[in-house]
Amino acid sequence: MDIFKKYDRYVMPTYARQPVAFVRGKGCYLYDGEGNAYLDFVSGLSVNNLGHCHPAVVKAIREQAGELLHTCNLYFTEPGAELARLISENSLGGKVFFANSGAEANECAIKLARKCGRDLAGGGKHRIITLTGGFHGRTMATLTATAQPEKQAPFRPLLPGFSHVPANDIVALAEAMDDSVCAVMLEPVQGEGGVHVLTPEFLQVARELTQKHKALLVFDEVQTGLGRTGRLFAYQYGNVMPDVMTLAKSLGGALPIGAAVAAPAYSDVLTAGMHGSTFGGGPLPCAAGVAVLKELMAPEFMENVRRIGNYMRAELDGLAGSGLVESVRGLGLMLAVDLHRPHAAEIVSRALEQRIILNNTSEKTLRFLPPLIVEERMIDEVVEFLKTTLNV
Repeated sequence: MDIFKKYDRYVMPTYARQPVAFVRGKGCYLYDGEGNAYLDFVSGLSVNNLGHCHPAVVKAIREQAGELLHTCNLYFTEPGAELARLISENSLGGKVFFANSGAEANECAIKLARKCGRDLAGGGKHRIITLTGGFHGRTMATLTATAQPEKQAPFRPLLPGFSHVPANDIVALAEAMDDSVCAVMLEPVQGEGGVHVLTPEFLQVARELTQKHKALLVFDEVQTGLGRTGRLFAYQYGNVMPDVMTLAKSLGGALPIGAAVAAPAYSDVLTAGMHGSTFGGGPLPCAAGVAVLKELMAPEFMENVRRIGNYMRAELDGLAGSGLVESVRGLGLMLAVDLHRPHAAEIVSRALEQRIILNNTSEKTLRFLPPLIVEERMIDEVVEFLKTTLNV
């Protein structure tokens, strides 16, 4: 029985998988069982930000795997301590909770916000506002926070206490805010929603309103964080500092790990027994995370991400200028184009035939998440494919 038949027989059909099986990865390429190389512009949905099997990450994993794989969170280990230090000192300055995924990190942020609200005003301060088109996970709480009705519909009734306002709508946000709100939760760039960038003005107003109503401002940087937008964290583009930030995806260099980091004022809200994760913060993914952050913080790394991101944006803007695509948007190497007609899935399939891995977030939107080590020649190859395909 081949791999496709095994998946069909034994794996729940929760993903619409592309008809290819990969056996190896290196840098910006994946390889199938016949040795064919595929140029990867999805990066495991922004998990492989350093490319596949980055030597520093592989080395850290191998060394840690030979020493200690797991204890439990009743004890201390050096990799967890060091990764928490690196995250804290390069972001909000407070303490970190480790989980296994972005959804779990967001669950922590939601519980922390609810606990803060209860500490301030009892059960009445519990509402959480999120944005239409956002995506925060697929657990029941994070699904409720995800204001995409088509994803929520099969699982209603959802959890109470959540409300949604349109992204970048300052008036709607102001009208939704009152003293019953314990948090506003948002992505600086909406990823699964189609790479929609929140304006600096909207973020600033969100900061002002949350301070006025004694609510937390939570930034979901699961996809935008760790270099994807050309900064270590997307909030660094403006003058808006969140109270809580969540991370995952590329944090472990391809191993599963998530993190919620709180500013110092909120670092001790959750105490012993209030939250936990059996595997969260284990020595193996944390050792990989330390290697990832050291690479990202190397001199000129982020400067090069911004440079190559500007190059790709200019090339995609050229497609819009020639009328091949409707619009272009994004930050750094988190980019998208809207097509003139709803055939994005077809474009993704045709790209795979040409051994280029692309992704669509809707029938009109192509999303580009190449490894941060991508080269201009690789971008040229993808843009040339788009020119040829969209001209037909």
